[in-house]
Parts: sequence; C-alpha cells; structure tokens
Amino acid sequence: MAIRPWPSLAYAAGLLFIYVGERILAAGGASALLTVIGMAVVLGAALWRGLGSRKAPAGARATARMLLLLYGLGALGLVLHFAGGDLGAHLWGRPLDSRMPRLAGALAVLWPALMLAGTLPVLLVELSLAGMAHAPVPDTRRVRAAMLSGLGTALALVFCFSAAYVAAERNLKVDLAYFRSTRAGTATKKLVAALDQPVQVYLFFPPANDVAEQVANYFADLTHESSQLSVSRLDQAVDPARAHELGVSGNGVIVVARDKRREQIAVPVKLESARSKLRTLDQEVYKRLVIVSRGTRVAYFVQGHEERTFDPIGETDRRATVRLLRDLLSELGFQAKELGLAQGLGHEVPADAGLLLMLGPKRPLMPPETDSLLRYFDRKGRLLVALDPENGDTAAALLDGLSLRFNATTLANDQIYWARTRQKSDRTGIATGGYSSHASVATLNQFGLRLPLVLLGAGSLSRPDKPAPDAPSVSFVVHTEASTWNDLDGNFEFDGGKEARKAYELAAAVSKGATPEEEGRALVLADSDALADELIVNRANSLLAFNLVRWLSGDERLAGTINNEEDVPVRHTRKQDVAWFYASVFAVPALVLGIGFTVRRRVSRRRAAPTRPSAPPSEGSS
Repeated sequence: MAIRPWPSLAYAAGLLFIYVGERILAAGGASALLTVIGMAVVLGAALWRGLGSRKAPAGARATARMLLLLYGLGALGLVLHFAGGDLGAHLWGRPLDSRMPRLAGALAVLWPALMLAGTLPVLLVELSLAGMAHAPVPDTRRVRAAMLSGLGTALALVFCFSAAYVAAERNLKVDLAYFRSTRAGTATKKLVAALDQPVQVYLFFPPANDVAEQVANYFADLTHESSQLSVSRLDQAVDPARAHELGVSGNGVIVVARDKRREQIAVPVKLESARSKLRTLDQEVYKRLVIVSRGTRVAYFVQGHEERTFDPIGETDRRATVRLLRDLLSELGFQAKELGLAQGLGHEVPADAGLLLMLGPKRPLMPPETDSLLRYFDRKGRLLVALDPENGDTAAALLDGLSLRFNATTLANDQIYWARTRQKSDRTGIATGGYSSHASVATLNQFGLRLPLVLLGAGSLSRPDKPAPDAPSVSFVVHTEASTWNDLDGNFEFDGGKEARKAYELAAAVSKGATPEEEGRALVLADSDALADELIVNRANSLLAFNLVRWLSGDERLAGTINNEEDVPVRHTRKQDVAWFYASVFAVPALVLGIGFTVRRRVSRRRAAPTRPSAPPSEGSS
C-alpha cells in the first residue's frame, strides 16, 4: 500500500481554517468556530497519519513516521501560538506579555519558526512521494533528502527574518567609506564640545529624502558631543514662515545659527547631485561653526619683499601661490588681508591682526619692519614665518629676536624623497615623519611616516650659541630623517666631509609669556613650499597648516582631522602618460593573449597524448 497524500491535504486545510479564524476574522463566534475546526482537522490529520504508518509496508513505514514527526512539530508551534494569545490570557487571568514579557517575546518568535519547520518540509516530501506514486516502495533516501532540503530552507528563512528584525530594531547603518565625510571629524567634534553658547542647526529637506538621512546622521554624531548644539529638521513648503525668517527660499539648505548670526550650506536634495557636496560636508560644517561661534578674525600676509602671495608677481614668477592656504584660513574663520609698508607695517602691526604670515620673502626686511613684528610678538601676537634657502637668510634679525637661526643650505635625501622628474635633483624634495609631541603637530605625531610631510628645497633651523637671558622658549617640532644631509656643493650627492647625515630641524614653535593666554606665539618653518599650493594638497602638509594655525590662534585643544572625501585629480608626467597608453593598448592585451595561448596549448597536448594500453590478461586468469 503506497503512502497517500490525503492526511497532508487535511493538515493543510486545518492550518488554513486556523489562519482565517485568527488573522482574517480575528474576533467573534465565526472566528472561534473556524479556529476550533482547524485545530480538530490538524489533530485528525496527525491521527490519520499515525494510524496509516502502522498499516504501511515496512519500506514505507519510515517515511510515514517522518511525516508524522513533522505534523507534531507544526502542532507544537500552534500550541505555543495559542499559549501566548487570547487562550493563554483566559487560562492565566491576564495576557502573557504583561505577566511574563520575556517569555511572551520568546514564544512570539518561536512559534512561527516551528510552524515553518513543520510545514515546508511536508510540502517537499509530498512532492517527492508524488514523483514515486507508481513505485511499489518509496525511495527512503530521496524522501529524506527532500525533508532535509525543506528543513534547511525553513531554517534559512528563519535566520533571514531574525536578521531583518534585529537590523530594524537596532536601526544601524554601516558606512563603507563612500560617504565617510558624513561622519564628523575629530576637529569638528572638539569644536562642538567647546561651545559655550547654544548653536541651532536647521535642516530644510523634503520628507523621506535620502540626502536628508545622510545629513541627519552626520549631525546626530555631533549632538552627542554637547548639549549646546540642537538640530531641527524642517520642510520649507510646510513651514514657510520659519524658512523666511532664516533666509531660506527652498529645501536643500542647512542653516547654522547663533543669536543673529546665520550661515547657510546648500546641499542638493537629489542624491546623485549631492554626492560631491556630501564628501566635503564635514569641512563645510566646520567652517560655519567656526564663523558663528568664534567670529571672523583677520590674517595679514606680509608683502613688499617678494613673498608668496595669492597671484604670481609678474610673468617671471614661477613659484606656487598660497591660494589654498588662504582658503584654509577662511575655513578657520580668518579673513585674509595684505600688510606692507603702505598698510603701516613700518610703524605698527594693525590692532585687529589675529595672525600674521610671512611666506618665502626674497628680500630682507627693513629694520623698522622687523621691530614692528617683534613688538607685535611681545604683545601676544601670533606669527607664522616660512623661509627658503635659495633666498638666503632674509629674516636674520627677526629670527634673532625669536632666538633662532636659519641655515640657508638646501637639505637632500637619497632614500626618502619625492621623485618628480626621476632626476638627482629630486633628492631635495625630502619627506619626513619626524614629529615631536608638541601641540602644534600632535595630530601628525600619531601617524609618523604613515603620513609623511613633503618639503621642496628646505633649509634648517638651530638655536644661537648664546641665547639672550630673556629669550623666548623654543621647541623644535619637525625634523628630517637621519639619512638627510646638508648638500653644500649642490651636486645632490653625499660627499662626506662637512656634509653630514643627521636629523635636521625643520620647524620651531616659539612662545613667550607667563601663561598660555598671555604669551606671544610664533612658528618658523624652514621651507615655504610646504605651505604652497603645490604641496599643501598632500594630506600631511594640509594637516600641518591646519594644526599650526590652530596652535597659533590658541585653539590647540581643537586640533584634529576634518573628513574630506573630495576626489583629488591624478596627475601624470608626459612620460607616464605615454607608458600608461602603450601598457593599456598593447602590453595588457598581449599578456592576456599569451596566457590564453599557453593554457590552450597545454590542454591540446593533454588531449593528443596517447593513452597507455592496459596489460593483457594472463593465461590463468578467468
């Protein structure tokens, strides 16, 4: 007698009655009637299958018992369902979720898993038996394989549903670095933590917007740093009065406000258009927070001695400009202005000077200018001086007042350097990871040579032999690698003798005053190229400029990193472009064809090789 599918059909019908009674009708007499009928049909199907398993042939008995076990698993799921529902509440006097909430939660998860594990395998087993309907005895291995496939599928579905439930409850998002800039950098977090007055942020975006979610997640990280920062999400179409008050005419705007000072950041509402803006979001937010919380200060660039400036000086000036440094100062809340004899440098530094920069002067300062700068330093002034060895010691008197000396001999390194042209002259483009623990380079000190600073034709600094009694405090904060030498003869080769390999000092932090709030500060760098546009795009150089300005302005506690995922263009020399062209057009295709030809030839040889004939049978073998 073959195993019939009728008990399984009855079992499925009973489950259907229970579903209609519990989920569709949900309440009333008809619901209870259908539920009772469904339970009776399920139990009857299980009894039917149990009686049938006794009368089944010996070969089919194991299959019938297998189906009976699956029925029992599904019935157990139904029992757990009713125990956690209205029936359990009637039996125990009150709902289970109020009496034992943890047990109710466990039953709510367990009963669907048992129902799925007891129902899906039955379907696959019946389909397997249907394919063997005319066989006198069903193939037990085939039936078992069908049952295990059903159980595996059921458990996989349970895992997927569980993972989806946990993910929905936890509501966590994993950032795979494409929008890494929508995570606040350490500098921005420190700035928010230092807020002493409330700052409000208003996000104007339409509802259910992907860009708004990215922006909201970014500011959610910042609100954890300080209670002084509050974030509100608005829709310009829903709240036009509030938008008009804040000067917003449409969605896609972030407003950072403090009192009556307001700064806006425009972000497109479509994700495709907003990607470039999201990459620099942390940088833009940092800039606006600095403006509203610190106000605008003035940074004066000393001019009149052919220093580096924002535009080339004539057609013969091939030096890189400092436009990017000016932009960085703007992001830190500084307004860039020029200062020379015409603006009063020979008499006095303006009183509104928050920072004074002199970058790569080609001609010496006049004595009144030097005295003016030193008086500014003594009055808690902040100086950034960068010199170049090819211009000589153009600020000797100024450095003497800062208890420093500039050695105008170009340094070189034949082991760690920036290979620009593949010539020996590249050795003057030295790279270093030698940073001290001083506050002005504390961020770079964490990385060392993993984030090397690049300098192009640097001199070196040292202290005078006999400093004055009232000389300011000097700390050397950046030095070269020990393989660097002073190239006295300019042949880019280490010749020994007076040329010595050692760690030369590249930057010095100078301070003078009783307390940090009352002291003047100066930072002297032995190469102005390190802050020019050509090199400041290097991550270490931009971090150096950022942290130096922070230390000079007295905000060293706010030093850190700003996330910026903006794409940097890849620049190749003409020789590199030619090499890449021929490699991609000829070399790579030739390599692929060569590998394919070699593999194909080996396969053909194996197929053409004659097979060894087997040994003839011996005479005595049968």
